[in-house]
Amino acid sequence: MEAGSRDAPLSDTHLVLIPSYNAGPRLAATVQAARQHWSPVWVVIDGSTDDSDRAVSALAQGDPGIRVLVLSVNAGKGAAVLHGLVAARDAGFTHALTMDSDGQHPARRIDDFMRASLADPAALILGKPVFDAAAPALRVKGRRVSNWWAQLETLCFDDSRGIGDSLFGFRVYPIAPLIDVMQRTRWMRRFDFDPEAAVRLVWRGVRPLNVSAEVRYLAATEGGVSHFRYGRDNVLLSWMHLRLMAGFILRLPMLVVRKMRW
Repeated sequence: MEAGSRDAPLSDTHLVLIPSYNAGPRLAATVQAARQHWSPVWVVIDGSTDDSDRAVSALAQGDPGIRVLVLSVNAGKGAAVLHGLVAARDAGFTHALTMDSDGQHPARRIDDFMRASLADPAALILGKPVFDAAAPALRVKGRRVSNWWAQLETLCFDDSRGIGDSLFGFRVYPIAPLIDVMQRTRWMRRFDFDPEAAVRLVWRGVRPLNVSAEVRYLAATEGGVSHFRYGRDNVLLSWMHLRLMAGFILRLPMLVVRKMRW
């Protein structure tokens, strides 16, 4: 790594990847915060209609450490991430740290997560959220259900060794295996991306490494934006876990052997 144009580490293997859909003014602020701690930072505009891409495109014109990719139609978070991953792989990158565009994830922890990945490049670096008092209780409690299923599907109920949190999108992925598992299924393209990506990578033999990170829920008055819909997305998650349980049963002997080795 070398020093970047803004004193952020410049890497030719690890990049920050930010998928964004109608994030409003928070997008530019998030990109600027990420750029202070790492280079390069790539943004995938997922068919946004709020003109939020204009501000970040202007940033990119004055900073070679920022690149903006634009999808003309909204395809979902997972689809946007996959688009960015393929472009990153083709450019020679091996790892991508994903983070939300709305300012929830701690940009100041990017360097810590990247260094964890550089020290153990075969691992999946998973953020484990530390919630503050502003976090909606329903969201905090509800994610425990998805976490329990993810632990079952990977045969590990130890939060320190398994998937500590299946829904937290602040992570460093090895690019090649993630592209491979995504291209083998037509799912993982929307809100089901984060939990299914973690489970399927563990099935593939990618070892999870959990690192705690603060998460901040922003109120609407602070520019916070949420596209989560309780009914629609909970149905999507339920269907996802049904599919993963079927896959878990088929992979059970392999998982038992792998856990004994770990």
